[in-house]
Amino acid sequence: MAADSPARPARWRSPAGWPLRTRLVAIMIALLAVLGLVVGTTAEIYLHKSLYTQLDQKLDEARKMAGGGPFQFRGQDPATIPPEIVDEILAEPPASAQPGWIVVFLNVAADGSTSYRAGGLVQYLEADERSNTFRGSNYYAKLSATSLSALSAVPVGGAKTDVGIDVGGESAEYRVMVTTSRVDDSVVQVTALPLADVNHTLVTVAMFTGGVVLGSLLIAGWGGALIVRRTLKPLDRVAATATRVSELRLDRGEVRLAQRVPEPDTDPRTEVGQVGAALNRLLDHVGNALEARHASEMQVRQFVADASHELRTPLAAIRGYAELSRRSRQAVPEEIAHVLTRVESEAKRMTTLVEDLLLLARLDAGRPLAQDEVDLTMLAVDATSDAHAAGPGHYWQLDLPDEPVTVVGDGARLHQVLANLLANARTHTPEGSTVTVQVGAVPDAAVLRVSDDGPGIQPDLLPRIFERFARGDSSRSRAAGSTGLGLSIVHAVVTSHGGKVGVQSRPGQTIFTVMLPLGPSAVVPTAEQQPQALHAAG
Repeated sequence: MAADSPARPARWRSPAGWPLRTRLVAIMIALLAVLGLVVGTTAEIYLHKSLYTQLDQKLDEARKMAGGGPFQFRGQDPATIPPEIVDEILAEPPASAQPGWIVVFLNVAADGSTSYRAGGLVQYLEADERSNTFRGSNYYAKLSATSLSALSAVPVGGAKTDVGIDVGGESAEYRVMVTTSRVDDSVVQVTALPLADVNHTLVTVAMFTGGVVLGSLLIAGWGGALIVRRTLKPLDRVAATATRVSELRLDRGEVRLAQRVPEPDTDPRTEVGQVGAALNRLLDHVGNALEARHASEMQVRQFVADASHELRTPLAAIRGYAELSRRSRQAVPEEIAHVLTRVESEAKRMTTLVEDLLLLARLDAGRPLAQDEVDLTMLAVDATSDAHAAGPGHYWQLDLPDEPVTVVGDGARLHQVLANLLANARTHTPEGSTVTVQVGAVPDAAVLRVSDDGPGIQPDLLPRIFERFARGDSSRSRAAGSTGLGLSIVHAVVTSHGGKVGVQSRPGQTIFTVMLPLGPSAVVPTAEQQPQALHAAG
């Protein structure tokens, strides 16, 4: 598990690793987000254009009102009025001017430089603060030099420009237009209206639109997830059927694939129905193939069992006649005696092979095993004693616990397991090798371990060491022939008892480990999971 954890972040960073329902909901939300962005941006652009158009119209009206209004009100032509009177008129804001407007008159010199003449920021004067200096309720508040410089930088010609200036110590944006004044060609009029209301409206509409879009996305995501989940339920049922089939053991024995996708989920008019129907057809084909495989296996097993059973009698007769010939009182030529000895030896070897094949056929057929209490400690003592008698050139060692270790099983078959492992060690290791038999227990399992210090097993042979007729002639020295069925019998018997068998091998050490359940419901660990210390059952 620890090796998989670093891959998770990369998986979630890539949409290719997302579940289908997550991708569908994400695509739907992404499309709605793009649609909301397009609609919101279009509405914001249209509103911006409309508000600026209205503001520009209002700016034109303000320019006319501030530049010509006072003179029209007095019915005079500015050219006929003395300059001091003109300055007095320009110093008074139009009565209809709104607070916050900026009206500034600048003198333009021949070199293009400008100087302040009149005007400023229109402000409202309360009635109780009125003085004789101002007419009406409005007056001009003078602007700072920085603000005047920013306004004078706007080119003359009627083009409207957004300018940020300092008003009352705070930065503010204004829509500015500079035109030639009616007073004189050397005087320009700067008219500016605040953009605060326009910007506030644009920001408010943008935030409202964004909030609506975000809320819509949340609702759409929640609703979409429910709809997608409900829509993909047939696919979940198809996946559940495939999962149940994948958990079946299909490698051996008779297998009945009763699992099928429900009929409502096999409608060919829908994509999920097509998948469900295809899965049902696949299961039908696999079921037929498994039935054919099982029938073929049963035929082969039956043939092996029948052939082994039938061969036992003639082999016994051959061995008997060979032994009888050697015991004859009449002299037998030396060559004939040697031939009869070889016939008897090969008959014994063939009898062993037939017995092994017959045992494997019975185990494959699921013949019930005896269910007796078996003392593995005494079994190890007996089997090691027999191995010592068969291989006196090896060193045989026992490592037994203080208390007996018992399991429920077939004593004869378990004795054969240990005998085969010891015979394997004796056969494939040179004389002088040390073979150790250990008996112990770990939580939920009894352990039998046979280890030797021989040359080891070839790495390419280890994965198939328990297969039938698997041989490692070139990997370990052999003092006698081998049928290649001993370890396959070990695996079959241990598996029939609900246990597990494993092997670890390297030059100088080979360990076969058998794990047998201590109880009916015990979960037996693998040989790689069991600890080295065997005598402390948890």
